[in-house]
Amino acid sequence: MKKSNDIRIGTYLGALPFRDGSTFFRVWAPFASMVSVETGLEHDMHHTTDLIRCKGDYFEGSVDNTGHYGMYRYIIDGRYPLADPASRSQPDGVHGPSRIVDHTLFSWSDRAWKGIPLARYIIYEIHTGAFTGEGTLKAAAGCIEYLKDLGVNAVELMPVAQFPGRYNWGYDGTFPFAVHNSYGGPEGLKTFVDACHKQDISVILDVVYNHLGPEGNYLGRYGPYFTDRYRTPWGDAINFDGPFSDEVRHFFIESALAWITDYHIDALRIDAIHGIFDFSAQTFLEELSEAVNKRGRELGRTAHLIAESDLNDIRTVTPTKQGGSGFDAQWNDDFHHALHTILTGERSGYYCDFGTIECLAKAHREGYVYTGQYSHYRRKRHGSPSRHMPAARFVVFSQNHDQVGNRALGDRLASMVTMAELRTAAVAVLLSSSIPLIFMGEEYGETAPFLYFVDHSDKTLIDAVRSGRAEEFSSFGWKGDIPDPQSEETFMRSKVNREVRFAEPHSSLYDFYRHLTGLRRSLRPWEMKKKRPGVKLLSGNNVLRVLMPLRTGDISCFFNFSGSGVPIRSPLPAASWTKIVDTASPRWGGEGETAPPDIGLSATGESIPSITIGPFNSVVYRKVG
Repeated sequence: MKKSNDIRIGTYLGALPFRDGSTFFRVWAPFASMVSVETGLEHDMHHTTDLIRCKGDYFEGSVDNTGHYGMYRYIIDGRYPLADPASRSQPDGVHGPSRIVDHTLFSWSDRAWKGIPLARYIIYEIHTGAFTGEGTLKAAAGCIEYLKDLGVNAVELMPVAQFPGRYNWGYDGTFPFAVHNSYGGPEGLKTFVDACHKQDISVILDVVYNHLGPEGNYLGRYGPYFTDRYRTPWGDAINFDGPFSDEVRHFFIESALAWITDYHIDALRIDAIHGIFDFSAQTFLEELSEAVNKRGRELGRTAHLIAESDLNDIRTVTPTKQGGSGFDAQWNDDFHHALHTILTGERSGYYCDFGTIECLAKAHREGYVYTGQYSHYRRKRHGSPSRHMPAARFVVFSQNHDQVGNRALGDRLASMVTMAELRTAAVAVLLSSSIPLIFMGEEYGETAPFLYFVDHSDKTLIDAVRSGRAEEFSSFGWKGDIPDPQSEETFMRSKVNREVRFAEPHSSLYDFYRHLTGLRRSLRPWEMKKKRPGVKLLSGNNVLRVLMPLRTGDISCFFNFSGSGVPIRSPLPAASWTKIVDTASPRWGGEGETAPPDIGLSATGESIPSITIGPFNSVVYRKVG
């Protein structure tokens, strides 16, 4: 054994292979007396080497003749054989040994790729296992032409970090550096990202830094990665601000940088940051933001951070120099809840705080709906002002994995509302001044449910998941038998079937989505002359109008969420406007347009004093003079 002085090592964690067949190993184990690395496991020729204790309670050293893909594990104090917490590959799952991965051996073809500005993203969220019949990243790479045809330019992958079993949402991952084995491992993710970049599509990866899953979670054997001072809904909180937290932070920041560096990921969506408890003067999230920005500059391409949070705290997307966490954007659940409740009439659970068109108007006007007022669901005041923040700091959606999959029966919007309402919801999202997100299958009205599924091996854990799901739905009053999360049938039922799009009414909806993505790219609503659109409620608050002053020409979107046509007097400022979208058009499967093709001047040069917006109808006009 030798200690390497190769400059590539830096603060590297895990196993770093070299061309000469040797590998450098580094692992943090502050309470261990000794740590050894056992190599050669793939040939059943075990070779054990003691590592050297170095600064910061790291054990490290280089071992010869390990190969570029050799299997290994660490042994703590001569008694506990464990996988590498910074493992890049777990071919035999969460309970097996780790595999060395040589990232230099992959032939990338995206050297000229610089990324896409985040504000221009049209995001498509997929679950790797449910997106194709094969359920692999290689199979997903074969669908890039489909995504290109749809008109999206960013794909968001639900978590791919190694989790227990064959199928899982990914939020039970236990190896934050390793690509799940059944998805195709490191090679699969690189192949997918490279294929996306060839088609000018960015890749967002969902990562989980608020907790680790319970099965296969061996981090606590190495050191104080967790703390009992806080609790999350998913188990022990990560130790981001207690004793030894510097190295815990380093571990998760290195994970984030590895995805960006080794896999060319363009953006990270950080799951549930409200589950990250940290009262440090400089928080982990601030440190993460600065590290990701720095790495992006070093690589000469964009590297974005997107947050998921239910706190409505505008500091999340406030730059670090201004006292914020420095994230580039945040999922806006308030927008979803406002839109969903208008469409479905649901008012149970957290939906009780929404349900009026005024809520959706505020979401368009300000971002958050709850900006400091009292929330009946939370029984306290909630949120902070957000109107000063550009609209493109928020990601909006009518569906996503949470809002579908966390329903008792995983029912999608297409199973609850009419095609007319689906088209109106699509306009609200895709022509929003915020960043739009489409959940896989939404674009053609997929009706297969997206259910919650796991593949654990521990019976006690399985029973806990089953009972936990039932308890979670109690406040919503949803009826029906909850599909068994552990059942393979539950997973298989969640797979999408894109062939459905060739049959009506799905084909018309799919064409409509393609039309809207094309309009979004041409209209460029992210380049407004103001930070926020002009929002107004018309005709006795029955119609919502969103007026966006764009550099390419102003557009105005009208939304009628009622079952009756609504006349509007003096609908727009004096000018000539032409219609570019009408969800009631027979072209998209509608029952007939009631709004005129032009506003301002008729064919005879006379002004048009009023228009009628049909039931469950959205109409969009563009200023032409």
